[in-house]
Amino acid sequence: MLGRLGYEYSHNRILRNGSNFLVVMSINSTKREFSEELPAAILDRRRLPDTQFDLLWDSIFLEKDMKDQLVNQAVVGMTLRANGLGREVIPTHGVVLLIGPPGTGKTSLARGLASRIASVISGGATFLEIEPHALTSSAMGKTQREVTKLLGSTIPEYAAAGPVIVLLDEVETLATDRQKLSMEANPIDVHRATDAVLAQLDHLAEKYSRLLFIATSNFEGAIDEAFLSRCDLVIQVPLPNTEARRSILKDTIEGLGKQFPAVRKLISSTEFEKVVQISNGVDGRSLRKMIASACAYKKESAIDPGKLTAESLLKAAVALAATKRVK
Repeated sequence: MLGRLGYEYSHNRILRNGSNFLVVMSINSTKREFSEELPAAILDRRRLPDTQFDLLWDSIFLEKDMKDQLVNQAVVGMTLRANGLGREVIPTHGVVLLIGPPGTGKTSLARGLASRIASVISGGATFLEIEPHALTSSAMGKTQREVTKLLGSTIPEYAAAGPVIVLLDEVETLATDRQKLSMEANPIDVHRATDAVLAQLDHLAEKYSRLLFIATSNFEGAIDEAFLSRCDLVIQVPLPNTEARRSILKDTIEGLGKQFPAVRKLISSTEFEKVVQISNGVDGRSLRKMIASACAYKKESAIDPGKLTAESLLKAAVALAATKRVK
């Protein structure tokens, strides 16, 4: 029964007109209007769905089943809590965790996921991105107080007004593994801050059924086990496989080709497939940056990227792969 949430299992239509995008959607007339000033520790705040976030979702090349699971997990969690299913039956917390190496697109995926989830919620949702480092302090007790203020006051204020999706990037900053901390080398404040995160998550999950946290981390081993146990879903975001690398490179070149059409010829070159194979083990962010590095090999292509040659692209791929092997 989904009536209490008002889910609509159909994505908003995106109409393309050149480089412009128009998202056809209906927003509840009672949506909250935002002032320009952001609360402390809030890095970004916007209404969802969001066209920029939708583009990010499309730019991350993962198995379709994995993307579907991410959206469906968020929906089922909200559904169960909204329909009064007690935590003694299924203790959902409304937390999804994305883990993987740097550069695999976890933050972009999280933002895109937030927009995609909002597209199936009637009236959309509010997006909040947390700046975790703004909460930490060397002053005794301050980190715990800031965490409690954010999770116990700021976020509930938004959650009381409607669906909210919160991005917790680098979540290990706030939910540090307490068992791996030395009491001599680390202030007890770190332990108390983690305690505060866990306690507030329990409270928020019980009170706000339309609140979702999407957390990311490069270091699973640095996250407290109690936080991991509260995650409804933990997804490993891997380095791109052969097909994903091919798609990332093609997408990057085609994007560059919108401004410099001649560069599109590289996709059909024999060197292109060599680049795909050579770049095994390279993350998606580095693959996209590699195209710009290839343009820098010659003055002509630096001035006009449309003159980028397949030889320069291959040279850049070899150099990047060598760098990754050294690491």
